[in-house]
Amino acid sequence: MKQIYLDNASTTRMRPEVLEAMLPYFTEQYGNPSSIYPLGQEASDAVAEARAALAGCIGAQPREVFFTSGGSESDNWAIKGFARANAAKGRHIITSAVEHHAVLHTCAALEKEGFEVTYLPVDGDGLVSVEDFKAAIRPDTILASIMFANNEIGTIQPIAELAAAAHEAGVVFHTDAVQAFGHEYINVGEMGIDMLSASAHKLYGPKGMGLLYVRKGVKLLNLIDGGQQERGRRATTENVSGIVGFAKAAQLAEAEREAVHGSQLALRDHAIERILREIPHAKLNGSWESRLANNVNFSFEFIEGEGMLLQLATRGICVSSGSACTSGSLDPSHVLLAIGLPHEIAHGSLRMTLGRDTTLEDVDFAIDSLKTTLANLRSMSPLYEDFQKTGEGSIIAEMKAQGVPYVS
Repeated sequence: MKQIYLDNASTTRMRPEVLEAMLPYFTEQYGNPSSIYPLGQEASDAVAEARAALAGCIGAQPREVFFTSGGSESDNWAIKGFARANAAKGRHIITSAVEHHAVLHTCAALEKEGFEVTYLPVDGDGLVSVEDFKAAIRPDTILASIMFANNEIGTIQPIAELAAAAHEAGVVFHTDAVQAFGHEYINVGEMGIDMLSASAHKLYGPKGMGLLYVRKGVKLLNLIDGGQQERGRRATTENVSGIVGFAKAAQLAEAEREAVHGSQLALRDHAIERILREIPHAKLNGSWESRLANNVNFSFEFIEGEGMLLQLATRGICVSSGSACTSGSLDPSHVLLAIGLPHEIAHGSLRMTLGRDTTLEDVDFAIDSLKTTLANLRSMSPLYEDFQKTGEGSIIAEMKAQGVPYVS
């Protein structure tokens, strides 16, 4: 049975070129970068070259890039490290209700330390209002953390405008760019980003490898203490092979970004249009215009999401119902609830995220299978049976009547 992988927001398959670049650092060039003999210095040089390459992808200086174990560590370090280092200036933080749990749970942890956090609401597309953001800033606000693009519904936030508003008030601006790095144009200087988190495995690089960009002059405390690695900012022996692989993946992604973006955009819109045209009682989640090129997220009425995923899996289709980091939770997505979906609709969600190798045939097969799956599940649903008899009880039908966009 052919496998069609449409869960690239969860993780991606490592590119052969990335693996090839990494392999020598497991075998011949295995030195510790902190060692002064040639084998160690070769590793140190490789780390320096990778740092410069990654910095160049976002318009940063190499000394502003620090390596981490992934996006979650980067988010934790940026938010906790900055808050604790600058608590004397203020103890108020701004974020949004649709952030990744690496940000939300970090903010919750700081609340236990006496910090105050404002969780901004979003509109029906998942967008943060710049005016709401400005209104939330207080004299004691020190930090704002708003994600670049949402990992579930793909909505891209107005990062440059939000950062500008933060800077007008003297507030430092951090963005979780895990889903956007390597996929969208990012320039930290042009956009006014003070700190940025990214992860290698979202762009065909190795798992367990991330970075944190910290603009020169931004003060934050260490999250991990010990040795003098990362210029004394993050202790632990550097993951040289992972660092080299991250840089290679990012360089390839940047070189191909515009071409891949265009092809994924066409496939994404084809998928959205087919679902809206051919599947009733469906709602597109997130903005269609301000959206990642590879993201398709729908909610379907009269079905339960887990059953949908399991039936699609039997057909070789790998998709998800939301963030992979919360896949074991029985609760509906906090993102879908934040954009105004009721629980019963949020539970029937599906996220398809395209990859660089996804074809039109893959997308069409997935949608054909989805149509069959939904028909099977709805045939067993007493709620759908009642709706067919009475024509009443459809929440999505009510949304459509009220003019909610992107509802079938």
